[in-house]
Amino acid sequence: MRCITGSVLLLGFALLATAGNLNYVQDPDWKAPAEAASRRNPLAGNATAGAGGRKLFIRNCRECHGEDGSGLKQAADLQLPVVQQQPDGTLFWKITNGNPRRGMPSFSSLPEMQRWQLVLHLRTLRKNPPQ
Repeated sequence: MRCITGSVLLLGFALLATAGNLNYVQDPDWKAPAEAASRRNPLAGNATAGAGGRKLFIRNCRECHGEDGSGLKQAADLQLPVVQQQPDGTLFWKITNGNPRRGMPSFSSLPEMQRWQLVLHLRTLRKNPPQ
């Protein structure tokens, strides 16, 4: 009986660990300058570029944000409306500059078009509304 109870507890903890960052609160001080926020994504509407963004996300972002973007560890839940409602330029700026106070690295070393591809992929991570 102890073995079964222990296994159930371990399974429960494993499920909670993969449930995403349920406590995510956006950093109120991490704001893109107006000029950066107003930038338009030059790849908008390019489905091929979005597929490339998924590959980049898996390679560079999955470790912290999870495969579905729900946020592991202390990372942002990228599916939340507070993230999804941000303009493309803001997301691009955040990817480029990172947020060292919250552990988000800068990805300025990625070519600019790859960072825009990541923004395209982030748009696919929206949560489905409850039915």
